[in-house]
Amino acid sequence: MTINLKKILFLSSLMMGSFISISSNSWFGVWMGLEMNLLSFIPLMVNDKNMMINESSIKYFIVQALASTMLLFSVLMILMKMPVGMEKKMIPSILISSSLMIKMGAAPFHYWFPEVMKTASWTNCLILMTWQKLAPMTTISYCNGSESFMITIIVTSIVIGAIGGLNQTYLRQIMAYSSITHVGWMIGAIMINESSWELYFIVYSILSSVMVMMFNQSSLININQVFLSSNLKMETKLIIMMTLLSMGGLPLTLGFLPKWVIFQFMMDNNLIALITMMVTMTTITLFYYIRLGFSSMIFLSNELKSSTKMSYLKFNHILPTLVMVSNLGLVLTASLIFTIL
Repeated sequence: MTINLKKILFLSSLMMGSFISISSNSWFGVWMGLEMNLLSFIPLMVNDKNMMINESSIKYFIVQALASTMLLFSVLMILMKMPVGMEKKMIPSILISSSLMIKMGAAPFHYWFPEVMKTASWTNCLILMTWQKLAPMTTISYCNGSESFMITIIVTSIVIGAIGGLNQTYLRQIMAYSSITHVGWMIGAIMINESSWELYFIVYSILSSVMVMMFNQSSLININQVFLSSNLKMETKLIIMMTLLSMGGLPLTLGFLPKWVIFQFMMDNNLIALITMMVTMTTITLFYYIRLGFSSMIFLSNELKSSTKMSYLKFNHILPTLVMVSNLGLVLTASLIFTIL
């Protein structure tokens, strides 16, 4: 009971820190909220039984402390030089954006992210992929200054996220590089329309929650376990495959909807070269999703052929709801296409 109460306490503090950063009207308030968020997440990562997790928590703390120091330095520079409008200048804008990119794990500041994800629990991985990106992403939308710098981050994140996930065998690292790719799409959405990145973040959070719950309940760590595990039945592998295709943005899935919205906005803003590169590199991400999903459907030889009973995972009430929402994209995007045509 004590452990549960401790987790609830630190989760509440973590969420409160993010809300303070989002709702603050000063840079010091943003910095204070991010620090509160950091110091609340560290105790959730520490595990006395696993020294590798403790090592990753130290890595996470050092990187986040560096980013917080850079953010505080940038804020002090703004206040000392020109309090009004200085955040729109080139150097302070790049420094603030860089510190926030480090905090969310966007490329080329991504080196800590796959390493921390590799040894973290699935619950902490989900928090890192979703909630921990909310406050930095919202803050970046407040100080969207240098367009060339943002485009560089978008291109780097999508390229590294696509190529880096190709040679990975651990599912946590595959999800980490996938998250880096999605961060590039969300930053691109911030450049053109604020509501589009919020839609993308919500859809990405739903799909990531489905995948993490499936991997956690099935105790999957390595890609080979998805292929050959006898605990995974046909219906479980089908859900994993559909969710992976949706995360890759395959047309007529829920994950395709926010990508389509961003595509339309970028075409309207004459960012044709950027969106062409984004779509092209995302197909590589879709490739290793398909490799993981379809291969798991093929390798079914170790299941008992004589068994006539269907064996299902013990789902809680949250997972079936999220699976239903993620599959509603088939109906939702199809109806939108027919409406537009």
